[in-house]
Amino acid sequence: MAGSMKKGFMLVMSAVIMMIVVASAEATETSASFSVDVLSNYVWRGQNLGDDGVVQPSLDVTSGNFGINYWSNQDMETNEGNETDLTLSYSTEIDKLSLGFGYIYYALDGAEDTQEVYVSASYDMFMSPSITLYGDFDEGDGAFIVASIGHSIGINDKASLNLGASASANIDNKVMGTDSSGKEFTDFYNGEVSASVSYAVNDKISIEPKVAYSFPLSSDAKNVFEGLDPKGHDDVFYGGINLTLSF
Repeated sequence: MAGSMKKGFMLVMSAVIMMIVVASAEATETSASFSVDVLSNYVWRGQNLGDDGVVQPSLDVTSGNFGINYWSNQDMETNEGNETDLTLSYSTEIDKLSLGFGYIYYALDGAEDTQEVYVSASYDMFMSPSITLYGDFDEGDGAFIVASIGHSIGINDKASLNLGASASANIDNKVMGTDSSGKEFTDFYNGEVSASVSYAVNDKISIEPKVAYSFPLSSDAKNVFEGLDPKGHDDVFYGGINLTLSF
């Protein structure tokens, strides 16, 4: 399917799902939020895909256990959008265990669109450990795993310090790049540490400045990151601010 046709299909599907969610609002508890990230770089799974500054708006709607997210990336130098993602999700809880399942459509400019399904699990305990397995059944034809931990420290009744760390691995996913011989690979991918301070302006609006550092965990990933980075670096320190409106 051509890229423009895929994007058109994704937009139509998004609109249909939004209407279904809104129509079911009376029968099921429904909430929504709109957020905007303004960041120095667009970093995705360790790949530095732009260091001219980006704006990333996101719309989330949840109805019961179901959710939909519409996300896009816009380059601040060219003032052009180059990616739009649609995520459909379902989540449930079993005691302290949270499980999530979902589908992601990546509509890309300058690259072939692709699709993933994922399953995630997290446990309500100290450091909130979680693991997510992504399966690309389109252009990537492979998998990707992310394991993470995080902890939030209350500063006062309106603000908290949030610390996080993650590690990932690639499993023959071509979208994640190739090794020095030009073939897909299975290896550790990137590690990332992050810190942010979330502040509730009121019960509807919050702001969150953030910083993060991402780095390769294998020579295969190092090769990918250096090839994609505008300056040939294999690691990236980036940051910005998030503004969220809940309604």
